[in-house]
Amino acid sequence: MALSNNLTAVLNFIAFLCSVPIVASGIWLASQPDNECIHFVRWPVVLLGLLVLVVSLTGFVGAYWYKETLLAFYLCCMAILIALLLTLLVFAFVVTRPDGGYAVPGRGYREYRIEGFSSWLQGHIVDSKNWGAIRACLAESDVCSRLTRSYLTADQFFAGHISPLQVISSSFSS
Repeated sequence: MALSNNLTAVLNFIAFLCSVPIVASGIWLASQPDNECIHFVRWPVVLLGLLVLVVSLTGFVGAYWYKETLLAFYLCCMAILIALLLTLLVFAFVVTRPDGGYAVPGRGYREYRIEGFSSWLQGHIVDSKNWGAIRACLAESDVCSRLTRSYLTADQFFAGHISPLQVISSSFSS
C-alpha cells in the first residue's frame, strides 16, 4: 500500500472515530424533551455526524483495500461535504456579522437594536412564530436569574460587562 493510501486510511479512520461522538450527541439532543432552544439543532447534528461517518468509512475502505471506485466516490462526497460546510460557515458569518450593538454612555455594556442586524435575521426574529420560540427559549434559560444573583443593585448592573444574550434577556424578560 502506498504512503498516500496509508495516510488517507489513517485520517479517515480518525474522522470515523470523531463522527461517533457527533452522532451520539445528536441522538442525545433528539432524546431530550422538546426544548425550543435545540429544536433546530438536533436532527442536523445527527445528519452531519452520519454523513461524516459514511464518507470517512468509504474513504477508509477505499484507501485501505485500494478500491478506486470507492476512492472516487469518497472524493466526490468529501468535496460536496466541504462545499456545504463552507456555505454554511459563510452564511453564518454574513447573517451574524452586523451585531446591532452600539455604545451607550454610562453603561458597561452595549445596547442592541433589531435594526442593526442583517435583514435575514431581522425577518427571522420579527416573524411571530419564530419570536414565540425565541422568547420561550430565553424564558427557559437561567440567564435572568443569574443576572439577579450577580448584580444586586442597578448601578452594578449598568456598570457590568454583560454578554449580548444577557442584554437581550434582560430587555425582554418582562
